[in-house]
Amino acid sequence: MNILIAGGTGLIGTALEKQFRQGGHQVWILSRQKSQRDNYIFWQPDQERIELDTDSKIDTVINLAGESIADHRWNKTVKKSIWASRIQATKLLAATILTMKHQPKLFLSSSAIGIYGNTGETIFDEHSLAGSDFLAKLALAWEHAAKTTDSSSIRSVQLRTGVVLSPKGGVLARMLLPFKLGLGGPFSHGNQYMSCISLHEIVNAIEFIIQTESIKGPVNLVAPEAITNRQFTNTLASSLNRPAFFTIPAIIARLAFGEMADALLLSSSRVKPQVLIDHGYQFIDKDLRQALEKLL
Repeated sequence: MNILIAGGTGLIGTALEKQFRQGGHQVWILSRQKSQRDNYIFWQPDQERIELDTDSKIDTVINLAGESIADHRWNKTVKKSIWASRIQATKLLAATILTMKHQPKLFLSSSAIGIYGNTGETIFDEHSLAGSDFLAKLALAWEHAAKTTDSSSIRSVQLRTGVVLSPKGGVLARMLLPFKLGLGGPFSHGNQYMSCISLHEIVNAIEFIIQTESIKGPVNLVAPEAITNRQFTNTLASSLNRPAFFTIPAIIARLAFGEMADALLLSSSRVKPQVLIDHGYQFIDKDLRQALEKLL
């Protein structure tokens, strides 16, 4: 299979490229940086520039492009950049796909479970309504940009990704040092839900989606059971043989992270991967402890 990955140098993209190559597939990477590597293709979404030959034979396109939402404290400029990095890239990629002589069979495009907003205690699945905060509006616009291919014969899937767990990057990597020092603990009361998925699980789930032609539309990429922030921090601390005594009050989180604290740390995200379950996907990680033991 010939696979094109936009955002292929990030945490998920790197893991996918490795897995696909081990499976004997040809992989090309869309990159904003010029490279001497034969499989790298240069593009500049903000300039609507992409050096992809429209005669190329690509079977699957995977769009993971978009800057991190947690690298900087949010303000108008940062939020505008976060928005543009996703919407511009997705629009350009979708438009390019439609002009290709040999159109791909499948277009997988990133989204996020932030589309549901603050779920509270309620369990949300792919049929649930979207929220109204910044991340929900961002995810809606992101998916809308990808759906411009819907009128074609291309199968389109929106990957609503949860908190990806890996010691190589993301939330878990940032939490390891304070937890190893015994300084970890929950945010606020710790009762807010987190919907996580390990890096190896998300790679396997994406492979399953590629192979399962009946899967279309939004797919939640999370573990079957969400956990509370307190459960997560206690399990992580236990896995590292460390205590989790410290609680970070909501007011401190807001002072440190601003609006981002409510969106990423204090709100609840209780999401179920109903589409994967309905299509018979067998999860590798049965619970958080098992996932962390593999990762750490």
